Amino acid sequence: MTLSATRPMSLESRTASVAPVVWFTGLSGSGKSTIAARVHAELVRRGLDVEYIDGDALREVFPNTGFTRAEREEHLRRTGYMASRLAAHGVTVVASFVSPYRESRAFIRKLCPGFVEIFVSTPLEECERRDVKGLYARARRGEIRNFTGIDDPYEPPEHPELTLDTRVLNLEQCVTKVLARFGDQL
Repeated sequence: MTLSATRPMSLESRTASVAPVVWFTGLSGSGKSTIAARVHAELVRRGLDVEYIDGDALREVFPNTGFTRAEREEHLRRTGYMASRLAAHGVTVVASFVSPYRESRAFIRKLCPGFVEIFVSTPLEECERRDVKGLYARARRGEIRNFTGIDDPYEPPEHPELTLDTRVLNLEQCVTKVLARFGDQL
């Protein structure tokens, strides 16, 4: 009886079968979670194997995750790894995180061959105006530390696959743009 070794899959065929990771980034109150949730719902409706990962919801599961730069980067590395494992098994990932640092998003892009960065480019003033939880006001009073956009920077993506300006696009238009731009990848 002879044993034959199976040929390892080439890098090209491995990355071709990896599902996309659709990563929404933007300031708190930009609309990223609302858009991402609607995109997720539409992909579910279409019968795709898809998971939605939201920054706020994940912090509820891991409540001791802090907001310093180092703590945010560690949290995003873990999340990126989780997304990469889901995608490697054919699950499309829709993720919504402030993810304020370019370096963290670049790290996730390296982990996830099907990474799609969507920048929800709502300006700080508009996010503050929309802030129903009062987080920006609390941050400006010094009650919340390391708040992105106030005393911690947000580094906008330099080359996102898609930019959505929610001052000029409503929710349905944003979802339509995402699905039109990436529908064949999803």
